[in-house]
Amino acid sequence: MNNSPPIRVVVVGGGAAGFFGAITCAEALQGRGSVTVLERGAHFLQKVKISGGGRCNVTHSCFEPKELAKRYPRGGPALIGAFHRFQAADTVKWFEARGVELKTEPDGRMFPTTDQSQTIINCLMNAARLAGVELRTGCGVDRVERRKEGGFRLWLSAGTTLDCDALLLATGGCRAAVAGSLAGSLGHTIEPPVPSLFTFHITDPRLEGLSGLAVERATVSVAGTKLKETGPVLITHWGLSGPGILRLSAWGARELAAVDYKFALRVNWLPDHNFDSVIALAQAQRGLTGAKRVLNVPLGGLPSRLWERLVTTAGVAPLTQWAGLNKVQLHALARLLVESEFAVTGKSMNKDEFVTCGGVRLAEVDFKTMASRVCPGLYFAGELLDIDGITGGFNFQAAWTTGWLAGNAMAARCG
Repeated sequence: MNNSPPIRVVVVGGGAAGFFGAITCAEALQGRGSVTVLERGAHFLQKVKISGGGRCNVTHSCFEPKELAKRYPRGGPALIGAFHRFQAADTVKWFEARGVELKTEPDGRMFPTTDQSQTIINCLMNAARLAGVELRTGCGVDRVERRKEGGFRLWLSAGTTLDCDALLLATGGCRAAVAGSLAGSLGHTIEPPVPSLFTFHITDPRLEGLSGLAVERATVSVAGTKLKETGPVLITHWGLSGPGILRLSAWGARELAAVDYKFALRVNWLPDHNFDSVIALAQAQRGLTGAKRVLNVPLGGLPSRLWERLVTTAGVAPLTQWAGLNKVQLHALARLLVESEFAVTGKSMNKDEFVTCGGVRLAEVDFKTMASRVCPGLYFAGELLDIDGITGGFNFQAAWTTGWLAGNAMAARCG
């Protein structure tokens, strides 16, 4: 048994939330106590490394707490108060104070100006070292118990034990069994995990051969539900992806899991139009370019290859001119443009945005401090909580916010 003096603060999980919590705590303690991060894997901050295609979507330029909270299918109401204490603007200032400038893209996503996730990793690693955080990789936690005298005893994967006064669990989504088991063993309820942010499997001749084609704006919805999103849509080898699809999957995580990811997806390729307005648009086009082939004049700025596929599917012959488009063909084409329906047969996880819906029940956590309401000295941060955001930097912002709150609260408790 390890008889050494207790380490004051232990953070389990070397991802974004865990690191931010550890750094915040160590900086606040200013040497009055020790902070240690335990990471089961061989490397820290692996999700930071691959996020945003290797660029790291640090946060989003939504700087009003109530509006920011609306980007979370689960956890939004609980986060409103938390964002009043530390929000996206604070994240930008935090990184800038440590030499990392962020830039804002047209859709609001914020990245380091270097476009390299390693910039964020280096910043966090340097901040941890400067604050005196002890970093241990290859060090998982197999079991944890409360000590009679207070604090916790951790049984490590190396066969040793570790004692601490305050414990921050930031082990990520509950897709890994151990992530939820530690919290569960200390009395917490784990909401059942299901995937969030996933792409749709679709096998349909209308999409064959169009892989890689992107539509800047389309409205996607799930038939028979209120689920609807508008945004960029990408045609892939396996079906449909892109921000619009990922946001739809986040809001519908539980509903779509309940139907085993088999449902009817409707796509309006011209989201500013309905059936009647498309008919009017086509008739106006016929008046302007009656002698031109329908195949060569896309409506609404649609990509030419997708337009050609929809025109062919509507039964319009390749040589048909706009002036020769009959009513049946026109109506079929309009229906395809605003209400294409596809049979979704499954999902694929987006490797850069792997997010889980579910985790520690939020009612059991004090969102002023991220402290457990059922186990004194225990804190939570990041995706282990039943919080998940849509794509666009929101999941990282939840990690920064909850880590910062937990770090300060642990320092106040142990300092």
